[in-house]
Amino acid sequence: MSAVRHSISALRAARHVSRLSDTARPSSFIARQASSPIFRRFLATEQPRLRLGSVAPNFQAKTTHGDIDFHQWLGGSWAVLFSHPADFTPVCTTELGAFAKLKDEFEKRQVKMIGLSANGLESHERWIADINELSQTDLQFPIIADADRKVAFLYDMVDQQDLQNIDEKGIAFTIRSVFIIDPAKKIRLTMMYPASTGRNTSEVLRVIDSLQTGDKKGVTTPIDWQVGDDVIVPPTVSTEDAKKKFGQVREVKPYLRFTQI
Repeated sequence: MSAVRHSISALRAARHVSRLSDTARPSSFIARQASSPIFRRFLATEQPRLRLGSVAPNFQAKTTHGDIDFHQWLGGSWAVLFSHPADFTPVCTTELGAFAKLKDEFEKRQVKMIGLSANGLESHERWIADINELSQTDLQFPIIADADRKVAFLYDMVDQQDLQNIDEKGIAFTIRSVFIIDPAKKIRLTMMYPASTGRNTSEVLRVIDSLQTGDKKGVTTPIDWQVGDDVIVPPTVSTEDAKKKFGQVREVKPYLRFTQI
């Protein structure tokens, strides 16, 4: 337990020290913390916050489908990258089974799926057998082996450290993150869920439909939109131009106009 407290203290100290100017940092304090693995990990992985529209960071990793370079694996496709706290955990098992069952739906949208869990390949392979058995499916997308949290830290898929959420290595568990990435390798959507809450596969597909429709047609989508529903004419498009492009335009307010595509 003392080792765990030391790791937590080191991470908090690292965050505090990183905000100080070079002249304000007490050298004796840094010397005491510099040997901590979690301190070195924090400094090594500190980076600008990932934002919508930024290029998804590249990485190399081992997966259940072999070694990959993430950008090469993406190619020119849409992709969903989603993380899991650990293998053989109940919520994660139900999630991966559900995503595996939707293989045809993702392929129809030309979207690749790739999972991540903070365990090694041997554990992943045994876990996949459980997933297939319990969900009556055939999981075919790769799962990244990220036992050292290299990718998790790169994508900020890590929960705040505390005594209830830390492993035996003194590293925070990976949370449930979802990244939707477009063919230009840009992050178009992020979702972050606590470990206790399973995701909604229908919402992931709905967002992909919205993004792809918006890119193709130059429109936006209202709340709870589904394929086939009316879409919104963006404020940057005049009603006259919208009528030329889409035909009928229904104006609710000058700033809220609907059309069909």
